[in-house]
Amino acid sequence: MPKAEKKEKPIGKITHYYDNIEVGIIEVKSTLSVGDTIHIKGNVTDFEQEIDSMQIEHEQIKKAKKGDMIGLKVKDKVREGDIVYKA
Repeated sequence: MPKAEKKEKPIGKITHYYDNIEVGIIEVKSTLSVGDTIHIKGNVTDFEQEIDSMQIEHEQIKKAKKGDMIGLKVKDKVREGDIVYKA
């Protein structure tokens, strides 16, 4: 019996990655909160992580809304165009 695939909802995409500080910039398409688990997927990127902090213009925030550009410390390299899903 095949395992049912989780239906994930795209909530944003990576617009930039800062290699030196391991931070991905996400253009948010729907609300996202600290504590949520996200799945980042692209041609070579594929991992999940929990959001423990996010920032807008170097200010800590607890919740991001549609249209926000947030910085997020990522545990693995991400690439421009990678899609961010809520897991």
